[in-house]
Amino acid sequence: MSKAPASGMTGLFEADAPRPLADRLRPKALSEVVGQDHLIGPEGTLRRMLDQGRLSSMILWGGPGCGKTTLARLVAEQSGLAFEPLSAIFSGVADLRKVFERAASRRQTGQGTLLFVDEIHRFNRAQQDGFLPYVEDGTVILIGATTENPSFELNAALLSRCQVFVLNRLDEAAMSSMLERAEKEEQRALPVDDEARRALIAMADGDGRYLLNMVEALFNLGTTEKMTPKKLAEVVQRRLPVYDKGQDSHYNLMSALHKSLRGSDCDAGLYWLGRMLEGGEDPLYIARRLVRFAYEDVGLADPAAAHQALMGWDTYERLGSPEGELALAQVVIYLATAPKSNAAYVAYKAARRTAKETGSLMPPKHILNAPTRMMKDQGYGKGYAYDHDAQDGFSGQNYFPETMSRVALYQPVERGFEREIRKRLEYWEGLRRKRRITETED
Repeated sequence: MSKAPASGMTGLFEADAPRPLADRLRPKALSEVVGQDHLIGPEGTLRRMLDQGRLSSMILWGGPGCGKTTLARLVAEQSGLAFEPLSAIFSGVADLRKVFERAASRRQTGQGTLLFVDEIHRFNRAQQDGFLPYVEDGTVILIGATTENPSFELNAALLSRCQVFVLNRLDEAAMSSMLERAEKEEQRALPVDDEARRALIAMADGDGRYLLNMVEALFNLGTTEKMTPKKLAEVVQRRLPVYDKGQDSHYNLMSALHKSLRGSDCDAGLYWLGRMLEGGEDPLYIARRLVRFAYEDVGLADPAAAHQALMGWDTYERLGSPEGELALAQVVIYLATAPKSNAAYVAYKAARRTAKETGSLMPPKHILNAPTRMMKDQGYGKGYAYDHDAQDGFSGQNYFPETMSRVALYQPVERGFEREIRKRLEYWEGLRRKRRITETED
């Protein structure tokens, strides 16, 4: 005879716990998926593949909560394929082997298999190679989902056998639609005013799953009083910006900061600095990159830029966070508003390229020291003109190898301090030309 459930536990035995709102609202058809019309709309690439019955293996690349898993499941249903979901975080080679065995058995009965691997970039190179024969011979149709750039994280061999589809971050329209569906499901309105409703969408930061989890928390409060944004912030926790210091967003945001500064957009530069700091980026990494920018993109148009960047770095190391981050913000402002020139950077690259092309040419003997009699006898140092003794402090001698023509590597711009440098170079070139004419006449 079975025992009666303990007091207070009756509800657990009488019915299953209620399903989370995000699970209840999971789309049951492709038409219910929001924000991905470029893939599943009337003219979408994935839609055409399904309509033509020519489904191929693919990689779905997109941020958290944009619908990768849901889309894979619906594709399997519409294609009539058996759905085999795996997570690369919790699965290994043994799990894959079992899936491939089941897929091979189904194939003999005429049914195909769709293998969905979430976080596929978590599999190492050897594990990724294990997919190749089964994808190539059609044992499985593979759909891999990843939040990371596939070109960096997946084997070239696997990528060559898959199409890569980029899923959009859910925009305001898509998330507004999700809120309406949630209210319809719950048969009541969210307890927020219009401004708080917009704030709720902003808090989710493009993640539909996170949005619905916040919505469920609001419904569970059981209140009908409309919250303001301030009250909403007290009730639900704001989502931190999606940012992985070791992966794609790390480089994307740094690129955005660098190019904003190059484009002299001070406000955009400050925004991307704020995004990186809010995402937990190491401020010293930012400081190093700002120094690099000062030399590469400001250069000698403003020689003080490098000093400002170095001082900002030093100040942060002395003060730490949060006080030291103000120094980085000041450097961003200075670099964005400084005159720009990459002439030094271009000259350096040209010098390396020219050195590689010309090989091991000797310097001209007249600029070589002659510490021994033998070197003097060979002409080392002979005919060297000491510039300080020359008229105008400039001898105009040749300092390139004797068998190499003179090369103009540095071309300063007509901006900032480089305008003055250009005048100096033109002055010296004029003197050099005058010396050559005099030597020819003699």
